[in-house]
Amino acid sequence: MARCFGDGDPLYAEYHDREWGRPVADERRLLEKLCLEGFQSGLSWLTILRKRDAFRGAFRDFEPPRMAALAERDVERLMHDARIVRNRAKIEAAVANARATVRLGETGTPLAQLIWAHRPPGRRAPHSFAEVPSTTPESVALARALKAAGFRFVGPTTVYSMMQACGLVNDHLRTCPVRGEVERKRRNFVAPGALT
Repeated sequence: MARCFGDGDPLYAEYHDREWGRPVADERRLLEKLCLEGFQSGLSWLTILRKRDAFRGAFRDFEPPRMAALAERDVERLMHDARIVRNRAKIEAAVANARATVRLGETGTPLAQLIWAHRPPGRRAPHSFAEVPSTTPESVALARALKAAGFRFVGPTTVYSMMQACGLVNDHLRTCPVRGEVERKRRNFVAPGALT
């Protein structure tokens, strides 16, 4: 059985086999994925994956308080860092997203809780990616909630890509060799508490 994607590139294959679709509740990892999905817009995910370590270094390992403290001079420095995607709007959005994450925590609604409150219902395993949506009503609602909280570069398509990557849905194809393992991890996963 063939992977959904990643064959032919060891880094991409490892991402597919060990990471994509597995549930994530850690705030730092969710923020990282949300920001990197924003940087990916208009590019291939493999491009971002190859630069991920550089992004982690540039954005203080996506630790929300440390990342939120980045100032304008840091944005200017990052605009000259060839190891990452040098797009001012995306860099500024990443910093704004860290600040929004910190504010969410201060209001008692952590980022993980907000994201997992928008988990779509289960559905049948897709036979091909032609059956996989680019957005869902839940990704539209989550994008709206994130924007209201001050997040940027979080349209419904970007948000749905994050939902796929972080295990809110299992879009591994029916014939994918890791689909069953991912689904078991999702079934056993305890999502952060519901919003009140």
